[in-house]
Amino acid sequence: MALALRLARKGLGATSPNPAVGAVVVAQGEVVGTGWHRRAGTAHAEVIALGAAGQAARGGTLYVTLEPCSHHGRTPPCVDAVLAAGVARVVAALVDPDPRVGGRGSAALTAAGVEVDIGVGRAGAEALNEAYLLHRRQGRPFVTGKWAASADGAIAAVDRTSQWITGPAARRDAHRLRAASDAVCVGVGTVLADNPTLTPRDVPARRFPLRVVVDSRGRTPPEANVVNGEAPTLIAVTPAAPAASVKALTAAGAEVLELPAKRGRVALPALLHALGDRGVVSMLLEGGAHLAGSFAANGLVDRYLVYVAPMLLGGDGLRAFEGWSIATIAEAPRLSFRSVRRIGDDLRLELRPQRRPGEG
Repeated sequence: MALALRLARKGLGATSPNPAVGAVVVAQGEVVGTGWHRRAGTAHAEVIALGAAGQAARGGTLYVTLEPCSHHGRTPPCVDAVLAAGVARVVAALVDPDPRVGGRGSAALTAAGVEVDIGVGRAGAEALNEAYLLHRRQGRPFVTGKWAASADGAIAAVDRTSQWITGPAARRDAHRLRAASDAVCVGVGTVLADNPTLTPRDVPARRFPLRVVVDSRGRTPPEANVVNGEAPTLIAVTPAAPAASVKALTAAGAEVLELPAKRGRVALPALLHALGDRGVVSMLLEGGAHLAGSFAANGLVDRYLVYVAPMLLGGDGLRAFEGWSIATIAEAPRLSFRSVRRIGDDLRLELRPQRRPGEG
C-alpha cells in the first residue's frame, strides 16, 4: 500500500475532478504490476496495474488507494477489470465517498467471491486525497488560503506595494501550488490594484486553473489581464451588477455567474457550492484582504499557507485580513501548525483550523 500511495502522488494536480489513485498487483510475494491514474478521462490505476500484470494477476492481490469504481463514467467500471483479471483479494485504503460508488464496488467484488479488505493505509490515503474527499462529502472545493507576509505580519507596505516580499524560491513554490489547483480566486480589489494574470509561471503546468473573481458589482474591466484568453475566467457577481458590465465582460470572454448577495456581497457558501457543482475540487484563495477576511470569518478555509519573509514593513502596513476582527482572545479561531519549511530565505508555514468533535 505504501508503494500504491507513492504512485498515486504522481497524479496529483492532473486527475481532478477524479482522485489521485495508485495500484499494485502482488502475486506469490512479488510485485507483478503497478499503475496510477494520470489524468481524468484516461485509464484508472487498477486497469493499468492489472494490464501490466497480465496473467500473473490471476489468484493474486490488488492493493489500491481507493475502492474500485462500479459505475460507467468516461471509462468502464474498474470492478469489471478486477473480476476479469481473476485476482483473489482486493485491499483498498478507503471506501470511495462518491455517491456513485460508496461501497458498491466493494459489495460487487464480495458478491463475486473476491476477498475485500478496507482500511490498510487509511491515514495516508485520506491525506493524499483530502480535497477530493471533502468535495464528495460536502459538495464544495477544498480551500487553501495563501499569502506572503513580512516577519511583522504585513502583506504590503503603506503604499500597498508588495512586489516582492518573498524571494524567487518561495514564489516558484507558490506558482507550483497555483498550477496544482483547479481554481484560483481573488477579489475585484486585487484585480483593480494589481491587474494579475493568475496563471502559473516558471513552473510546469499540465493545465491552467479556472480564474475566479469575486466582484459583487461587476467592476472588473473587460480589458483586465484576468480576462485574457490564457485560461477560463469566471466573474461572480450579485444582482446589483449592472447589465452593461455583465454584457461587456461576457463579450470579452469571461463567464459571469450571478449569485445571491449577503450584506451586499457575493454569498461565499453559494459561490463554493456553485464551483463544486462544476467539478472544482481544490481552490487557491489568493486575496485580497477583504475577501480573505470574509472566508476566514465564515470558516471556509481548510488550509492556510503563509510565506514569511525576513523583512519588516511596520505597523501601518496592510494586514492579511481586513473587515474582520476578533473582540477578545477567547473568540480567536485556533489553528494547528502542520509543517514549517525553509524555502530559500523564506519560511513556509502550513496551518489548519482546529476542528471540534463532529466537524468534517
